[in-house]
Amino acid sequence: MSKRPPPHPVAVLRGHRASVSDVSSDGEVRIWDAVQHRTISSSWVHSAAHGVVCVAASPLIGENKLVSQGRDGTVKYWDIKDGGLSRSPSLTIKTNSYHFCKLSLMKKPCASARQAEGPKHYHDMDFKGTVDAEMMSDSSGKAQENLIECSDVAHAEGPKYVAIAGEQSSEVEIWDLNTAERIAQLPQKCIGGSSNYCTKSRGMCMAVQAFLPSESQGFLNVLSGYEDGTMVWWDIRNPGVPITSTKFHLEPILSICIDGSCSGGISGAADNKVVIFSLDNPMGSCIVKKEICLERPGISGTSVRSDSKIAATAGWDHRIRIFNYRKGSALAILKYHRAMCNAVSFSPDCKLIASSSEDSTVALWELYPPHCRT
Repeated sequence: MSKRPPPHPVAVLRGHRASVSDVSSDGEVRIWDAVQHRTISSSWVHSAAHGVVCVAASPLIGENKLVSQGRDGTVKYWDIKDGGLSRSPSLTIKTNSYHFCKLSLMKKPCASARQAEGPKHYHDMDFKGTVDAEMMSDSSGKAQENLIECSDVAHAEGPKYVAIAGEQSSEVEIWDLNTAERIAQLPQKCIGGSSNYCTKSRGMCMAVQAFLPSESQGFLNVLSGYEDGTMVWWDIRNPGVPITSTKFHLEPILSICIDGSCSGGISGAADNKVVIFSLDNPMGSCIVKKEICLERPGISGTSVRSDSKIAATAGWDHRIRIFNYRKGSALAILKYHRAMCNAVSFSPDCKLIASSSEDSTVALWELYPPHCRT
């Protein structure tokens, strides 16, 4: 059977002057029109000397809101007005954190992911015949026009939490975007400055993911990945001691992404492994579902589509890899970027994939569009 030709990006966004992670490393944030593929606005939100670690947006922090994290030790909360950022941030948090770990906004279970938890044979049918791993793209079938959105859009007036590597590089801090106050420290120090659980021996915190599992009764949980390859699962109700810790990787964990149902996720590291895992809340355990070995080491970014069917990784080898998230099987390798890929993300409607690279470009892809259930 002959292989299909490699998929190409549907668009390439150019204009950044420096390498692109979630944003440009020189402190610039550009807002793009994803239909016309042009820049709507460009703003310098952090100093060029320090650059921007990442930007993030979510319905849970409000409509037309954006959070930026700089290497200047600040997190800024912005309004988007008339297609551009407000002249000044509505709130600035001085975290005094000068690390490379990207912040994480809180994630809640999505209705689209719960909808996808239907009969098992449906998922098998969805990806039947898609095992030609190297160069498969699926242009057949029309994308669902009105995909179910996240069920918690209306809750933007509630708590707006952000998790970030702390001033002490081995710790995680939780900040409230409503008040600019730090509400928790993981692990929490006891009276006298000591802690029941120490993360210093694990090295720096390199990746964080904040989420609200359905079993947590509304209390924030956090996954944190460390320099020694350990991932730690925290519940904010017991900040002194984690729920569990596991070591799936032998090198620093660089990215953790929780899935749409907040019951599992995917991790990438400086080693040659991608790990798909599940979280068992009642048992307090983290279980490997699939360990994927790569030919070349280094995964800078991971992402899981909101319907929990497709996952993607951004690699040091200039490639974006696409996987069947439920089975862990390879679906495609996207070869466009000419330098290390820094990040990959799915659009909320599941129709687009965006990848960014050290080559200063952002590529948009259309693969495996969501289908209506029958």
